[in-house]
Amino acid sequence: MADRYPQDGGRRDGDAIRTFPFPAELSVGGVGMQVGPMGTARPWHADDAPLDRVHRIDFHVVMLFDRGPVHHMIDFAEYEATAGDLLWIRPGQVHRFSKSSEYRGTVLTMQPGFLPRATVEATGLYRYDLPPLLRPDPPRLAALRAALTYLQREYEDSATLPPGPHTAVLRHSLTAFLLRLGHLAASSAEAGRRAESTFTLFREAVEREFAVNHSVSAYADALGYSRRTLVRAVRAATGETPKGFIDKRVVLEAKRLLAHTDLPIGRVGAAVGFPDPANFSKFFHLHTGLTPAAFRTELR
Repeated sequence: MADRYPQDGGRRDGDAIRTFPFPAELSVGGVGMQVGPMGTARPWHADDAPLDRVHRIDFHVVMLFDRGPVHHMIDFAEYEATAGDLLWIRPGQVHRFSKSSEYRGTVLTMQPGFLPRATVEATGLYRYDLPPLLRPDPPRLAALRAALTYLQREYEDSATLPPGPHTAVLRHSLTAFLLRLGHLAASSAEAGRRAESTFTLFREAVEREFAVNHSVSAYADALGYSRRTLVRAVRAATGETPKGFIDKRVVLEAKRLLAHTDLPIGRVGAAVGFPDPANFSKFFHLHTGLTPAAFRTELR
């Protein structure tokens, strides 16, 4: 991402969104993870920053729900989870708790760097393209619950092992759970897709170039596909057109910049490929129903 987040949990001057660091001081033994029941007090809560306002975290959060429905916003998209569903929020994502929802279940938080690189790659910890809302079938849910319950039991048992071995056991137990979770996330994404390789190449190209390239034909030419082939692949994978997919990514980045920085509207537009502020405002209003200024004001 273009912007950087404060690492001390505070605001930079003018920031509208609080970034919460991983609260290591609240962990058993100070390790880089926590797991336990959800409740009215979340582990990264601060009295001066209500969590029903938009905020960021610089760590991973996985919530397995025992009740529902629960409404939760992640990167400006609303998700509805029910009993047996999971929400996986990754570092840097913007999200917000719902005042009207009762959060009950188990929550796992994990600090970046707690697991070795090989495990990070194997578990897909930074696959931001994967869906945050996961709905496992009964056998997978049972396996995930068992793995999470075992992890919680090991986390809470700090008396039978010295700190070093205890941390090693936690890393192994956490890896087992995350391998299951990562496989579920990848399977959930793949189940709804056809023409996966074409769409994947397009998605990766959009992620690299959305700030400078909004042309479907240009992407098709660069990837070596006809426009028609690209339209079919993207529609099969997402249910929308390539243009809609590009515009959605541009709007998301614009929302992030408007919410998390004090950049002038014109500079936000330029950062997502609109050198003319008037064209950017028109584009943003078309896709959100709000002007960029009104969107920023609504969040603050």
